[in-house]
Amino acid sequence: MTWKGIVDRSFTAADFDTYCKGLTWAAWRPSFIVLHNTAIPSLAQRPDGLAQQHILSLEAFYRDTQGWSGGPHLFVDDRQIWAFTPLTVPGVHSPSWNQVAIGIEMLGDYAVESFTDGRGLAVQANAVAAMATLCEVLGLQPSGVRLHREDPKTTHKCPGKNVDKAAVIQAVEAKIASHAAEHDPAANGGG
Repeated sequence: MTWKGIVDRSFTAADFDTYCKGLTWAAWRPSFIVLHNTAIPSLAQRPDGLAQQHILSLEAFYRDTQGWSGGPHLFVDDRQIWAFTPLTVPGVHSPSWNQVAIGIEMLGDYAVESFTDGRGLAVQANAVAAMATLCEVLGLQPSGVRLHREDPKTTHKCPGKNVDKAAVIQAVEAKIASHAAEHDPAANGGG
């Protein structure tokens, strides 16, 4: 397979929003987002989050070891959002949904690590911000977010039992509402 390349750039949530608003989805337009977790490495194994060398090692793993054409679209940790496979082309992350969905990998093992406090909560906040941006830019409904374990061709419990889908969707909806309020002068007492 021909390797699609990687973006190899990290963003804050605000910078990721700006980045996505500058992209054009012409040849491929995803229908929903699939949420994953890395499991290995866990948060404990990456106490400083993901560095560029980790991203380059992941590229080598997907391209050279797995022989895939790409990987997930994003890697999210407690500090940043890494763009991996270009968002405007299909990635490789979920057997049933590679051709129709954006794949987001969250650093952590949420079968055992917390997703609702500490570093896990910071990962969640960055993932929610990324999903909110993608929903807004692509016109996707947050309710369409799927967990990797929901893929009928997947056998593992990704992104872990500590990730509550309903709570994630609610957080994405709240983030989108806060974006709308920020851009609506009437909601802020103006106009």
